[in-house]
Amino acid sequence: MLTGRRYLLDLTPEQEQFAERIGGACRSVWNTGLEQRRAYRRRGAFIGYHEQARELAEAKGEFEWLAEVPGHCLQQALIDLDQACSRHGMWKVRWKSRTRSRPSFRFPEGGKIAVERLNRRWARARLPKLGWVRFRWTRPLGGAIRNATVLREGRRWFISFLVDDGEQPPAQHAGADTGIGVDRGVVKIVTTSEGRFHHKVFARDREIEHAAKLQRDLARTAKGSIRRRRAARRMGVLAAKIRRRRADFAAKTAHVLTRDHDLIVFEALKTKNMTKAVVPKPDPDWPGVFLPNGAAGKSGLNRAILDKGWHRIELAVRSKARYTGTSVITVNPAYTSITCHACNHVDAKSRKSQAVFACTSCGHRDHADVNAARNVLTAGRAELAQARLVARVGARKPRSRVGRKANRQATASGADAKTGPRTAEIPGP
Repeated sequence: MLTGRRYLLDLTPEQEQFAERIGGACRSVWNTGLEQRRAYRRRGAFIGYHEQARELAEAKGEFEWLAEVPGHCLQQALIDLDQACSRHGMWKVRWKSRTRSRPSFRFPEGGKIAVERLNRRWARARLPKLGWVRFRWTRPLGGAIRNATVLREGRRWFISFLVDDGEQPPAQHAGADTGIGVDRGVVKIVTTSEGRFHHKVFARDREIEHAAKLQRDLARTAKGSIRRRRAARRMGVLAAKIRRRRADFAAKTAHVLTRDHDLIVFEALKTKNMTKAVVPKPDPDWPGVFLPNGAAGKSGLNRAILDKGWHRIELAVRSKARYTGTSVITVNPAYTSITCHACNHVDAKSRKSQAVFACTSCGHRDHADVNAARNVLTAGRAELAQARLVARVGARKPRSRVGRKANRQATASGADAKTGPRTAEIPGP
């Protein structure tokens, strides 16, 4: 299976400058290729990867700053652009800004990348035109290198290897036949149908106050100034720390869930639709005054949802499930929070509060998130059973309608399907 390995790079100042130039060239190729595709589409024409790659080879002969960077990285940028346009459409693909997008480039040929272990803590890798780069050895590679990606986060550079570990996905889970439903929320990030809660605070109160102060400092600076770059760098350091905590929580939660269960059922949540902003409506009678339509409360809810990293948790579970044989499915989340797990009665009044569920029909009481997680598990098992039934029915060999039709035609014409054609006696003269 293919998996990733990420390490912290220790680049020299010359290597950092060259890496910045490679990232800038890849960003320029991405933006130029995207603009070219859109210009062709406006004229009713089309241009694809192969033609753009030929034009890139010609441009390298004219521009020295394109020729000095690795050509495979530039071609990989065009490949990524082609895949993004095919998946999302060229009008939805975003530009790469110099200030908002971090430098990133990929070496697609793993056979040209050599890795050597220096000591217990450090190793080095040889990258085309970049030379030998040192990185912190925190875990073994564990497989053959397919490609390598170099990117910068804040002021630190990282290298990510895509390796083939040689392992095969297990046919089934090694443990007992147990399933679990997962309800993702804001107060408790993950609630399981077994009644367990997985939660972590990613940003403490002091860090939230410090982030607000950094935001105010950034707002007071002028665009393009040195003070603005310093303020943005300080904000990036704090945001990276919170992002690492969120990734660590997702990885640990995924390990626990996939280790103990052979089936994990999630709600098919559309986070993008759930976090759409509500535009405040102005009061027509009072200029500058907005009507109370819940825009401020919805903004706070959107920030809370995005802070929990719901999608990252599902991705981590799916990645970890490849090694344990766990099945991961999603179900429709409609009415799971207001349906009683004991009697299947649906009533919005049963949800007394955020944490209390009391059925208005049978009187069943439970934690609201645990009740929702159990409904998710029930829906997942029903959907899985339906899929298995459809697969069994589809696997049966259907009877041939052509053969029955031929037999009917032969019988009608005086032939028997088993004994052959019938013979009739011809009366004598």
